[in-house]
Amino acid sequence: MSDRLKSTANLLGRVSTLSLWLAGMGLVLMTAFVAWQVFGRYVLNRSPSWTEPGSVMLMSWFIFLGAAVGVRENYHLGFDVLLYVLPKGGKKWLRMISDVLVLAFGIGMIWYGAQLVALTWSSVLPSLGISGGWDYVPLVAGGVLVVLFTLERIVLRLAGEPIDDVLDEAPPAEVAAELDTANVKA
Repeated sequence: MSDRLKSTANLLGRVSTLSLWLAGMGLVLMTAFVAWQVFGRYVLNRSPSWTEPGSVMLMSWFIFLGAAVGVRENYHLGFDVLLYVLPKGGKKWLRMISDVLVLAFGIGMIWYGAQLVALTWSSVLPSLGISGGWDYVPLVAGGVLVVLFTLERIVLRLAGEPIDDVLDEAPPAEVAAELDTANVKA
């Protein structure tokens, strides 16, 4: 792997880790908001108005950040049944097609998310006192990360890096047996 690819992959790895940490902190903060909402409603008999929209906004952030990390780590949804019967070369191209579709989806997230931000920027969320456009900024940010992480996968695959080898190593029977063993232990 060239030095430029290594440094880019390293940088994107850091971005991915930061995104995952931010998503985790958002989940914890959202939990605290909801706990405060319940405490305010049932103990203080005065429900704070900002907790529900704040929680929903935080949820948008950690969902889109986590989804982008899932794309980078190859944890996103996929239909892998056909991959088990294809030769290794065919698998590479199906995964490439999948990445191109995910890339197109990320571009759509950016494009349509930016339009939503622009359409709602002049409105104000009364309970938070901020622009309504902030509701859709996580969609754009998640789209940017999905595009970056998908481009990374495409470039690494085209450069001949073995990003799919782990998925190709075990035959389907071994994968099924391993899953059955894991289910029995659980």
